[in-house]
Amino acid sequence: MIWAYLGLFAVSFAAATVLPLSSEAALAALVASQQAWLAPVAVATLGNVIGSATTFWLGGRAGGYASSHQPRLAARMDRASRMLRRWGSPVLALAWVPVIGDVLVGVAGALRMPWPSALLWIAVGKAARYLIIAGAALAALG
Repeated sequence: MIWAYLGLFAVSFAAATVLPLSSEAALAALVASQQAWLAPVAVATLGNVIGSATTFWLGGRAGGYASSHQPRLAARMDRASRMLRRWGSPVLALAWVPVIGDVLVGVAGALRMPWPSALLWIAVGKAARYLIIAGAALAALG
């Protein structure tokens, strides 16, 4: 069973980076096989938040480069920057949203937002999403 949790952690971590992966199916499968939600949700959330912390750090290192060398990405970064400047760290609860989530996190790093607050909001959003997925997986079991 430890391998299932290590796999879930790895997939959740990678899914929070720029890699085009999804961790929802792995979480749902583990929840369904164990008929339990707390440990799988905790492991998936931890892996996904650490993955986002990596994206945040990379954004702080490469934010200017990406916006000046990737025109399509620059438009998304500009939109994310406006959202972050207007709403602050709480908008990072949307870090789980496909396409814009990774950009929000990277831009937050580039803007040098305070990381404790950023990671708190990222964790809140990701945990909420995983709780919903786990609940749906358990409900599907009947």
